[in-house]
Amino acid sequence: MLSEVKRDEYGFLQTRSQWSESIADALALEDGLKLSARHWEIIRFSQRYYDAFGHQPNARLFGQAIKKSLGTEKGSSIYLYTLFPKGPLKCANKYAGLPIPPSCI
Repeated sequence: MLSEVKRDEYGFLQTRSQWSESIADALALEDGLKLSARHWEIIRFSQRYYDAFGHQPNARLFGQAIKKSLGTEKGSSIYLYTLFPKGPLKCANKYAGLPIPPSCI
């Protein structure tokens, strides 16, 4: 499945139109992560944010935007790093089919 999608050197999709939930699951499994409903809530938040603003926030603003939208607990660094130990902003965007955030290069 992942061999059929074009990815950059960091593993991010080059074309968002190739994204699907099954692709997201495969990307996460490749990183050693099984996505749960809690992951999907953050992934979908990332997609909505990107669609609304045309870019991703930096890591600090990412947490703040989540707090504003989903509640204080879900925007906390501890919560986000528990879900995405390799980096919440980077991983949420990767699994959402979005470009790598400039702050993660």
